[in-house]
Amino acid sequence: MNRVRRGLTPRTLRGRLSLTALTAAALLMTVLTVVFNAVMERHLGQQADDELLSRAAAVATTVDTRGPRVRVLETGHDELLDTNVWIYAGGRLLEGPPAGNSAPQRPPSAAPGSSVPAPGNPLTAAADRLAVQGLRTCSTVRGDRHRLVRLCSDIVTGGRTTATVVTALDLAPYRSSADSMLLGSLVLDALMLACTYALTHLMVGRALRPVRDMTEQATRWSAVGSAQRFGTVRRPAELARLGASFDALLDRIRAVLRHEQQLTGELSHELRTPLARIVAELDWWRARPRSTAETRATHEVIAEAAHSMRAICDTLLDAARDTTQSPARAPGTAEVGPSLRRLTELQVTAGGVEIRVETQDAPLTAGVTANILERIVSPLLANALRHAEMTVAIRARPASGAVRIDVEDDGPGVPKTFAADLFQPGRRADPDDGHDGAGLGLSLARRLARAAGGDVVHDADHTPGARFTVTLPTG
Repeated sequence: MNRVRRGLTPRTLRGRLSLTALTAAALLMTVLTVVFNAVMERHLGQQADDELLSRAAAVATTVDTRGPRVRVLETGHDELLDTNVWIYAGGRLLEGPPAGNSAPQRPPSAAPGSSVPAPGNPLTAAADRLAVQGLRTCSTVRGDRHRLVRLCSDIVTGGRTTATVVTALDLAPYRSSADSMLLGSLVLDALMLACTYALTHLMVGRALRPVRDMTEQATRWSAVGSAQRFGTVRRPAELARLGASFDALLDRIRAVLRHEQQLTGELSHELRTPLARIVAELDWWRARPRSTAETRATHEVIAEAAHSMRAICDTLLDAARDTTQSPARAPGTAEVGPSLRRLTELQVTAGGVEIRVETQDAPLTAGVTANILERIVSPLLANALRHAEMTVAIRARPASGAVRIDVEDDGPGVPKTFAADLFQPGRRADPDDGHDGAGLGLSLARRLARAAGGDVVHDADHTPGARFTVTLPTG
C-alpha cells in the first residue's frame, strides 16, 4: 500500500502543490455542490407547494360553506379548476377529478398522455387521508408508473360548515429540473477542477522558477568557490531567507575549498625541500660509481628525507583535522634546543651563510610536538637563509610562562609597504626575486603556532635585517 501511495504521489514539489490545491478545491466544491443542490431541491419543492396551495385557494372560491351543507358552485371554465382536485365536506368526498382526467395534470412543458386512474387509486386514497386530517398540509405519494405526485390540502371556512380542498401535481418536471441542475453543477465542478489544476500548476511553476534559478546559480558558484552571493539582490521575504541559507552554505563551501587549496599549497611548499634533497642525492650518486660506504650514506640521506616528508604530511594533515573537527587531543611536548639543532642540520646553506643556534643551558620545553615545532620554525629559517647576507641567528629563551624563539637575519629586511601583507597566503614582496617560493611559509607558521596557543609576529623595529618571533606555550 505504501509503495502504491508513493507511486501515485508526484515527485516534484510543483506537482505535489498542484495536487494539494486540486484536493482542497475538490473538497470545497463537493460541499458547495451538495449544499447548492439541497437548497435548490428545497426551493423547487416549495415552488410546487405554492403552486398547489394557489390552485387550492382558487378552487376554494367555488366552494360555498355558508349554508348547512357544503355546495360546489359551477363557474365558467371550471374544468381547469377541477383538474386534479378533490373537494371534501368533513371526510366525505363531494367532487373528484372528472372522468378521463383523474390523474394529476402535467404542466404544458411535460409530455401528455396521463392515464386515468381507477377509483380508489393511490392518489384518491392519499387525498382521503389528507381530508380526514382536516389540516393545511402536503404529502408526497407515488402515482401510476411510479411517478412522484405532490398533494396539498387547504381548509375552506367562513360559514356554518367546513370543506377541504386537495390538489395534486406531478413532480416529474421538478425532479427533472433538480437532476439537470445536479448534472450541470457536476459538469461545472469538473471544469473548475481542471482549470484549478492547470492554473495552479502554471502559477506554482512561475512561483518556483526563482528557486530553480537560485539553485542552479548556487550549484555553479559552489563548483568554483565564487565570492558572488544572493544577498545583494532584493527579493521577497521567503526567497530572501532561502538566499541567506544559500549564502551561508556557499560561505562554508568556499571556506572548505580555500582550506583544501591552502593545505595542498602548504604540503607542496613543505615537501619541496626534502624532495630536492632526494633528487640531489640521487644525481650525486649516479654521477660516478660510488663505494659501499658512499651508497650507504646516500641511502641514509634519502631515508631521512623520506622520514621528514612523512612527518610533514602527518603534521599538516593532523593540523588540518584539528582545524575542521576540533577534537579533544592532548598537546605534545618537545625539547626546543635539540629540535632547533636538528632542523639547522637539514638546511642547505648557500653563499657561506652561517646559522647560529643560541639556547640556555637549562632544558627548555615547548608545549607542542617536535614535528609541529619544526614546521613552525622551518619556514622562518628558510626565509631568513634566502635573504641573509652572512648570518642567521636562532635564539630560544623562556618568557613569562611561554617559550620565545627569535629567528634573525642580516638581510635587507621586510619592505614597509609589504608589512601588512606579510602573513597573507600566496603573497610575496617580490615575485621576481628569482626563487620559486609560493608565499605560504609565513602564513603556515603563524597558523600552526596559533593553533597551538601561540603566535608568530614580525618585529618591525628590528634593524638591520628582519626578526620573526615565535611564542609557544611551555610544555
